[in-house]
Amino acid sequence: MSRVASTTPPEGAEIPARHPMSPATGTQIPSHFKHCFGCGELHPTGLHLVAHVGEGADITADFVVTENHQGAPGLAHGGLLSLAFDEALGKLMWLLRAPAVTARLETDFLKPVPIGTKLHITARITGQVNRKVYSEAEGRLGGPEGEVAVRAAALFVIVPMKHFLENAPAEYMEALRKNPGLLNFVDPEFDINP
Repeated sequence: MSRVASTTPPEGAEIPARHPMSPATGTQIPSHFKHCFGCGELHPTGLHLVAHVGEGADITADFVVTENHQGAPGLAHGGLLSLAFDEALGKLMWLLRAPAVTARLETDFLKPVPIGTKLHITARITGQVNRKVYSEAEGRLGGPEGEVAVRAAALFVIVPMKHFLENAPAEYMEALRKNPGLLNFVDPEFDINP
């Protein structure tokens, strides 16, 4: 059996400086793909997670759990909560202006999250070693002062932009040629060759 990647930064990992062209503190981070289930405003039943840039290597994000996000009656599905954390932790890559993929995500569920609840997520980068970016987050019920309901930690790996473009279905690539605004992460200023 192969070794499982850790979400804990190894000794010598450093918290990276924000890219000089990262979004400004307090600004909303755009959706990387308008049809994304996590943050896309065009997905009819998605989470519609909205994130804002923090002071350093951190962000905040919010989403409201709807009936479309249920697992048990009246409660958020654990997989969708994991998705929300994957999305929020992934938004940290905007601070580095580097495309990345999730290599590992660990989610701890501490309290149930009822439908109608706003989940407030804080996420931060905890270290980087070469292409590996380590991060952690917590979600509070109702807002920044609410009870902690979910915690997560992740390892992301920076990849070339071609990883996303070469794996997109042909019909999406055609739609993008006609409407490039659907994808916000295809930014010529991004560091796409780490």
